[in-house]
Amino acid sequence: MTSVDEIIGHHEELMQKAVSNLGHEFSKVRTGRASASMLEGITVDYYGTPTPVTQIAAIKNPEAHMLLIEPWEKSILRDIEKAIMGSDLGITPSNDGSVIRLPFPAPTEERRKELVKQCRQLAEDAKIATRNIRRDANTKLERLIKDEDLPKDEERRAEERIQKLTDAHIAKIDEALKNKETEVMEI
Repeated sequence: MTSVDEIIGHHEELMQKAVSNLGHEFSKVRTGRASASMLEGITVDYYGTPTPVTQIAAIKNPEAHMLLIEPWEKSILRDIEKAIMGSDLGITPSNDGSVIRLPFPAPTEERRKELVKQCRQLAEDAKIATRNIRRDANTKLERLIKDEDLPKDEERRAEERIQKLTDAHIAKIDEALKNKETEVMEI
């Protein structure tokens, strides 16, 4: 048997996951600044196993617009370079025989506006997910109230608590979007 507090607690966790997922998605958006998280989706065939670049090389960030990839084994340098070229990064790697340099040029004004639009869409998706979680919580609360024959004011109080949680998490999403927009529009 679940209680009102358990339902609210579970759905609060889901809302927090939606907000943290948004942060993860924002970290993938290229702002002209180099970040090792941009290489997360790139895999290299390493002894027959697709392996993320981050697990077979040291990734350093010597300056804001540059990544250095130093593989543990020099023999896979070319494979890493091919994987980067085949990815959707849009960056041409520079291989000097021991490390790969990835220069990230500063985006143009038009590109920054596209990135802001992309960030707004990601934030809207997170808000929709949060609202869907609220709807699910309210449905479960209604069912619980009906099944256990609890008073109507109990349902109203629970729905108010869920709404406050929803509003708080949407405010976090708006704050994250504002910060990301500032970061993207910085020259």
